[in-house]
Amino acid sequence: MTGPRSVGWGTHISPVDVLLAIAITGAIESLAWGRGILGDPIRGPKPVVILLPLLMAVPLLWRRRHPLLVWCLGAAGIVVQALAGHHSAEGLEILAVLFVGSFSVAAYAERRDAFIGLAVLVAAYGVYAWEDPNTRSGRVSEEWATAFFFVMALGCWLAGLVTHDRRSTAVATARAAALEQQREQLLAEERSRIARELHDIVSHNLSVVVLQATGARARAESDGGDVSESLEKIESSGRTALVEMRRMLGVLRADADHPALTPQPGLGDIASLVEGVRRAGLDVDLETSGDLIGVPPAVALSAYRIVQESLTNTMRHAAATRADVAVRRDGAALVVEVHDYSPLPPGAVTPGHGLTGMRERASLLGGDFVAGWDATGFLVRARLPIASASTNETSA
Repeated sequence: MTGPRSVGWGTHISPVDVLLAIAITGAIESLAWGRGILGDPIRGPKPVVILLPLLMAVPLLWRRRHPLLVWCLGAAGIVVQALAGHHSAEGLEILAVLFVGSFSVAAYAERRDAFIGLAVLVAAYGVYAWEDPNTRSGRVSEEWATAFFFVMALGCWLAGLVTHDRRSTAVATARAAALEQQREQLLAEERSRIARELHDIVSHNLSVVVLQATGARARAESDGGDVSESLEKIESSGRTALVEMRRMLGVLRADADHPALTPQPGLGDIASLVEGVRRAGLDVDLETSGDLIGVPPAVALSAYRIVQESLTNTMRHAAATRADVAVRRDGAALVVEVHDYSPLPPGAVTPGHGLTGMRERASLLGGDFVAGWDATGFLVRARLPIASASTNETSA
């Protein structure tokens, strides 16, 4: 019942609250000792009257952290004084508690607690008005004054409700912007990682082409063949393409290291990956089918990374004890499926950010990617076109 902790504000004591509590406490205390400036002396048993400031005003220090509790204490003080003295205290000092408390409960509490605070306001003001002799005097002016101050208190509550909604909107907007920025950052990091891996693949292949062309030209020259000029052009073009490709993709690299001209993981490495996960304690079943020979390196690398990230998410974010991995050739596409059998119901856990990278890999290859809960666990499925990848690599 206390505090809007999920809203994300009002969990501290501000200097404004300190000054407000001191001012109202002092003003009410002056009324308790019969020296009020803006109101009549408070009536009732002296011990009750003297302790009223501690009950009504001092708790205002925590009006942001525990708004409903603070408002209930203030309203209780107003009711106790009215019933004990059979004469409601009058003056802006008492009304200040009414106005500040009703505003705070609407501005800083959750919506349910805010409406509870409204009910407290109506009940407390009803007792306050009933115990006021002026209200019962029958004079129309006094009745209007009583109604006016109630409308003022209600207006403070409504102002607090508007303030709460504006702050909630601002917090939600800021949170959405932060999440979007985080998503874009993760996407950029994953694209950079993919670019580095493709850089290594293409660099390795181009380096091999250059070496082969150099060797062929040397053999042709030694044998007196006539292919020297053509092979020289191949060598020159290969070296130029290698330099330009490094210059272009090097912009996307997150580090200043030179790319290692070594092949990246592929389909043949998935078995060892699965075995490593088994040793870590997760029972994994691997099934491969179809002709997996000749799958382009980019597709094979993406398939490996998708399996790797899926199994990592399974061990890190789910309570699964078993997972199935399937890699199969389906016509002109490679299909990768990872299904973990988690006892947790859908929505019980949030998958890691690796889904962003897996979706991006599939998208860059022109494929499809789906991930979500089914009746038995979490399923990741990617369909990676082989023909388009081969065409892209050939054109590169």
